[in-house]
Amino acid sequence: MPLNILLADDDSDDRYFFEKALKEINIPTTLKMVVNGERLMDYLTKNTSALPDILFLDLNMPRKNGSECLTEIKQNEKLKHIPVILCSTSLGNDFATALFKTGAHYYLHKCDFSELKICIQKILLMLAKNPMQPSRDEFMLSMQEA
Repeated sequence: MPLNILLADDDSDDRYFFEKALKEINIPTTLKMVVNGERLMDYLTKNTSALPDILFLDLNMPRKNGSECLTEIKQNEKLKHIPVILCSTSLGNDFATALFKTGAHYYLHKCDFSELKICIQKILLMLAKNPMQPSRDEFMLSMQEA
């Protein structure tokens, strides 16, 4: 069974490279994409019978940012089990701790394409072994760890 992945990202280039990376790794997946936080929450509430296995969530989006979406997801009984991986170009340590406490599984620093493939594959394999939230020390992923 392929993993059902949902990507919420307002940047068309980031969506393109994410989709390309998924196609190049050796893990069966299906991908749905939304372009902002409002559409993400609308998609999740309208598709409760076909929720994603994993959500990759851009932190900086218009209309509703990733932090706001994460809070809503983790407060919703029907959605809170979905592993959420936050993606951004930068994240301060205090803010990362707050996102971790809210329930995010991992933080993925947006990187170049070859790094992206490695990081996505690592995340999918880790979640396949253990879908529970890891410790705070394992929250922020870097290429040195992948």
